[in-house]
Amino acid sequence: RLISAGVRCVSLSWGGWDTHSDNFGHLRRQLPPFDLGLAALVDDLVAHDLWQDTIVIVWGEFGRTPRVNGTAGRDHWPRASSVLVGGGGLTTGQVIGSTNRLAEQPADRPVHLQEIFATLYQHMGVDPRYTTLVDNNGRPQYLVEHNSTVRELIA
Repeated sequence: RLISAGVRCVSLSWGGWDTHSDNFGHLRRQLPPFDLGLAALVDDLVAHDLWQDTIVIVWGEFGRTPRVNGTAGRDHWPRASSVLVGGGGLTTGQVIGSTNRLAEQPADRPVHLQEIFATLYQHMGVDPRYTTLVDNNGRPQYLVEHNSTVRELIA
């Protein structure tokens, strides 16, 4: 409804993913309603002819350890993570990059967070190479430090 009304950016937050213990129990509870909600969002955007104009991103602030800890949980893991991106006229339906055999670190085509932001800015018509904001000291700061886009997503 917000997007239909013209809101340009909508952000949702859903907690409960910090699975330092009982990882698999948490996921059994979290994933079914998440799956239903995401599917309903995509179906609704398609039904209202908004899918091509709306980018949907699902991500967390870091990944989880590849190995289960002593309390059947997974701890914070900054070396490898996943992001789901769809809609917005982007080239989707692909996997970009990979991890090593144990999912410990990127093996090929690592994607940096700033590449994702640069891609979003560019897709919204904001050129991250030249757009700056003035910080508290009056100095211009670029929106992202590294302005390379995720070229595989650009249609």
